[in-house]
Amino acid sequence: MSLQLGLDGMPARLVRVTPSRLATWEDCRRRYRLTYLDRPPPPRGGPRAASTLGAVVHNALHAVLGEPPARRSGPRAAAEVERRWSSEGFRDDAQAAVYRERARGWVAEYVERHAVPDAPEPQGEPVGRERWLSAPVGTIVAEGRADRLDDRDGEIVVVDYKTGRRVPDTEDVRRSPALALYALAVRRVLRRPCRRVELHHLPSGTVAAADHDEDSLAAHRARAEASAAGLAGAAEAWEAAPSRTEDLFPPAPGPRCGACDVRHHCPEGRAAAPADVAWSGLAP
Repeated sequence: MSLQLGLDGMPARLVRVTPSRLATWEDCRRRYRLTYLDRPPPPRGGPRAASTLGAVVHNALHAVLGEPPARRSGPRAAAEVERRWSSEGFRDDAQAAVYRERARGWVAEYVERHAVPDAPEPQGEPVGRERWLSAPVGTIVAEGRADRLDDRDGEIVVVDYKTGRRVPDTEDVRRSPALALYALAVRRVLRRPCRRVELHHLPSGTVAAADHDEDSLAAHRARAEASAAGLAGAAEAWEAAPSRTEDLFPPAPGPRCGACDVRHHCPEGRAAAPADVAWSGLAP
């Protein structure tokens, strides 16, 4: 946390947050404590195939899009998937082989469609790939790593890659707190206009986009500030009174507990849902 002067001239804290930290707080306060506050942190669950797959695809695109357009190609993209492949979390070698081949196809098709010279659907050239952003936004310091930042006609577009089961739509993009925070941070860090945010779903080959205005960004900022104030206040109260652990960080059991990576430390979560298999969440 850092400090700034509040309206009354007294020091006011800027709460440093990432989209994942805010999302965890809003989803389950016990998981927030176990993930971000407990020291040493408790052991987490094992690798999950969907996360492994997503990391491979992200890393392959990062490598290919770092090359000049003339050196990009579908075969080169597929080779990057092969080079970075991991089978962690998959059911067995056969399942891993199926998804390795699918990922090769997804990335190759994406590059040929969007990122080679004379591409049929060009997206503009990246000015940032896996770009770390950190900027004061109101009462918070918004931080996070954006998959890609494109320069399109002088404006910056925030691009996020997706590889999961669900195909995102325009409302998913518009409601995404992470994309909105990245847009707000980009404005401060790069000092460039940034309104458009996009989710690129590689399994379906679709692009879902939305254009924020000042009101929609202000609404996202207000929600982030409220959550940040809540998590910071709870952490302070816990430090002052450790006996209030359950009061300050209650569980929020439900079906999603099956995929929680700290469920071994949460009896309520284990009772709420059986553990998902490590390969659940893969795109069919």
